[in-house]
Amino acid sequence: MAQYFEVHPDNPQPRLLKQAAQILHAGGIAAIPTDSSYALVCHLDDKDAVEQLRRIRGVDDKHHLTLLCRDLSELSSHAKVDNRQYRLLKLGTPGPYTFILEATKEVPRRVSHPSRRTLGLRVPGHGVAQELLAVLGQPLLATTLIPPGETEPLNDAAEIRERYERQIQAVVDAGACPRTPTTVIDLTEDEPRVLRLGCGPLEPLGLA
Repeated sequence: MAQYFEVHPDNPQPRLLKQAAQILHAGGIAAIPTDSSYALVCHLDDKDAVEQLRRIRGVDDKHHLTLLCRDLSELSSHAKVDNRQYRLLKLGTPGPYTFILEATKEVPRRVSHPSRRTLGLRVPGHGVAQELLAVLGQPLLATTLIPPGETEPLNDAAEIRERYERQIQAVVDAGACPRTPTTVIDLTEDEPRVLRLGCGPLEPLGLA
């Protein structure tokens, strides 16, 4: 049965975020708010949690999971980034963008694309997600909470609790989020390539 944490969207209670972080440290999966929609998250280094995350989401190992980072300082140990890529990342973070980058050798193979060795990276602009990452002290592995067979992400925590309370261990409720997934941009080629146009506009990145 999932634990339910109702937090203030602007000033989340540290005690509740600490409890949610403890669940994640122990291998649990949580639904948390972001600036695009709710996302499913788990501990990066927990193999069983990563596999369960994929099962709940209904995706295989070729689906890019996303590394949720608090800021770009956490990049170097997870992704290879040149100056051109970094300039674009600075324009889009924090915000509702997911950037596809080449993973470093330190990233477990199970969380990157099996043939391309790439992963998604995102710095969310939602205050609750930011504070949870700060309490946790490390990035989280995430995927947009789109139920299998559906096309739109979930944005209502009460509905998430009702549908997933026996599959996940925690729901962090900070109110409704937008109901649009992130904009996904592949930065592994010579020119940025938009793979999915979502919540993040292209104009601030100079890609419109």
